Amino acid sequence: MDNETKKNLGVSNSNPTKKRRIMGLGLISGGLDSLIATLLMKLQNIEVIGLNFKSPFCTCDKAYKNAECGLNLFYEKLGIKVYYLPKGDEYLEIIKNPKFGYGKNLNPCIDCRIFILKRAKEFAKSIKADFIFTGEVLDQRPKSQNLRALKIIERESGLEGILLRPLSALLLKPTKLEKEGLIDRSRLLGIRGRSRKIQLELARKHGLLNTYFACGGCLLTDKNFANRVRDYLKYNEKTSMKDMILLKYGRHFRYNGSKIIVGRNELENNTLIHIKNPEDIIMEAVDIKGPITIIQGKVNDDVLDFAAKLTIAYSDATESSCTVRSGNRVDSLNKKIQVRKTDKKFAKKYLL
Repeated sequence: MDNETKKNLGVSNSNPTKKRRIMGLGLISGGLDSLIATLLMKLQNIEVIGLNFKSPFCTCDKAYKNAECGLNLFYEKLGIKVYYLPKGDEYLEIIKNPKFGYGKNLNPCIDCRIFILKRAKEFAKSIKADFIFTGEVLDQRPKSQNLRALKIIERESGLEGILLRPLSALLLKPTKLEKEGLIDRSRLLGIRGRSRKIQLELARKHGLLNTYFACGGCLLTDKNFANRVRDYLKYNEKTSMKDMILLKYGRHFRYNGSKIIVGRNELENNTLIHIKNPEDIIMEAVDIKGPITIIQGKVNDDVLDFAAKLTIAYSDATESSCTVRSGNRVDSLNKKIQVRKTDKKFAKKYLL
């Protein structure tokens, strides 16, 4: 490895002629691609440390829960340790103004990869890793994994020539690591496209899994969720990733500048109560099974009346006139409002 590469990844120049086992930092999602990328490194006797980035936008539930495809496999089957880093509030700035634009909805895919690789580069220095690798596959994703995008990501993250993509390496220019013989290029792959047939065959061959369930994804690619995020960014000067969690639950309405969230079931009702902000108002119907409603922003009588009608419209109310109560805490819902039951169609134009 040349001095420039060592400098970029924080590798010591001591005993340069002494052979040693090199270390790779792998970006680990918990899915099949990053699993096989890690396997390829282990088969070359490379020490691997995993790094997983967490955010409210990740739809990786199966990757964490599924015994056949998840982060548990990386330790149990491959013996590697995985570290976790949150994307943090600064990631919202990437969503607001992505240098390389959005994908189908509000997903800043290229900027996202650059963001996490820059963070990974700093982490690699802290653990003295020799290189970084990912489970990216050429042309698997239209926005961020075409050849042009892969080159941009590599350049903008400061990892030109030293970012390894083991699954598609044979279709890409050799990295400095391959050129210098630290990694055997002939034992890497040349996968292209969306099929995961080769990855699954390798996983089965090496006893990593028998059945594969697709997992992973990003909520920012979802049209409805993206609309909620756009609305949030429009009405909130101070933004927080914590608030993104609340966007995942309930029906969301924007009325006269206020946000009203109506739970869809008992699980969501309980969740909304626990993750709401302290200043948010809670509303529920009196003696009627129905939703918990959360009200955010500037609240006046008009907003309370609208929220009350929503609460009753989505409840099991059968009477024409109903009562709701509200307050900042579940144990102090002291304010009561009497409203008439209204068909929920009245609120359709306010639904996000």
